[in-house]
Amino acid sequence: MNIHEYQGKAILKSFGVRVQEGIVAETTEQAIDAAKKLKEDFNSDWVVVKAQIHAGGRGKGGGVKLAKNLDEVKERASQILGMQLVTPQTGPEGKKVNKVLVAQDVYYPGDTEPKEYYMSVLLDRAKGRNIIMYSTEGGMDIEHVAETTPHLIFKEEIDPKVGLRPFQASRIAFNLGLSGEALKDMTRFVASLYKAYEATDSSLFEINPVLKTSDNKILAVDAKVNLDDNGLFRHKDYAELRDVTEEDPTEVEAGKSNLNYVKLDGNVGCMVNGAGLAMATMDIIKLAGGEPANFLDVGGTANAQTVKAAFNIILQDPNVKAILINIFGGIVRCDRVAQGVIDAYKELGNIHVPIIVRLQGTNAEEAKKLIDESGLKVYSAILLKEAADLVTQVLKG
Repeated sequence: MNIHEYQGKAILKSFGVRVQEGIVAETTEQAIDAAKKLKEDFNSDWVVVKAQIHAGGRGKGGGVKLAKNLDEVKERASQILGMQLVTPQTGPEGKKVNKVLVAQDVYYPGDTEPKEYYMSVLLDRAKGRNIIMYSTEGGMDIEHVAETTPHLIFKEEIDPKVGLRPFQASRIAFNLGLSGEALKDMTRFVASLYKAYEATDSSLFEINPVLKTSDNKILAVDAKVNLDDNGLFRHKDYAELRDVTEEDPTEVEAGKSNLNYVKLDGNVGCMVNGAGLAMATMDIIKLAGGEPANFLDVGGTANAQTVKAAFNIILQDPNVKAILINIFGGIVRCDRVAQGVIDAYKELGNIHVPIIVRLQGTNAEEAKKLIDESGLKVYSAILLKEAADLVTQVLKG
């Protein structure tokens, strides 16, 4: 689950990580009040107005602006709030900005010595270890750094049995070229950052940039955090940080029906039970000359209600030209799924695309008979090859 920058910074701060202070605002008036509060609490004459969306590269799209006085705060906030912000990570459609973070300016006027670093904590699945990835080239796209100057990217592997060792945190600070108080503060920063990552069951903590000020303080100027959905049952307070306005509305609706759904760009809708079977079904569709329009796993206990909900989700995509239902009846009986398909078809009444149904497993023969005798525009199959051939036929008209 992605969260906003201001939420990620609040988590980091709770674990002792020094952050760029800020106040979130949803209106221009709130932004002005936030700037006044930052002036009062931190003597911050200048502030930075930062769009809050679940995407990086906000500055390049005009979503991060410096304001030197209250008039500029009003101007910047009014420009950013409500804008459709397009960044390299949003796609051409962009994302609407509903909130801004008014943050203190941590770059001291006239300062010629601040230094920006990159740092992230994530899981290396191939090695089964967490790693801290870091670079002296902060404030830049890490992908560009990796492509052009890979020798400037360092990695520190963490043994899960013992966790981050003090010498590793010190080595990171040393490899970044720090010394004296800056080295000590970076060592503390790294230790607190890793503690936050582990304690929150996160899958990613990315700080770009990590800033060293001219007085040798280390702090997080940005925070990109992804919390592991599977660990949220241990963190009820973090689950409440979810912002559904930042997610695909169709995927949100699918989640309410306990459907695992991801929208794709193809023309054949998929309804499958089980992630592995779903992947195989998507391969079958491509071999048949089509492109999968979605990944949709109805789970192992599919019934008439979940089938109907899945139909509703798939049919919201105008690109869908056919629907392939591929169910293996282990826990669920195939005849119940077949009846669910028939009932949903009749109840919805607005299904204008051909449907191919492959049911295999418990009561598969009874299910095929139900489909064949339904009188509906539904084609049944037993083998995967039969389903693929039917997809090819219906796509050709």
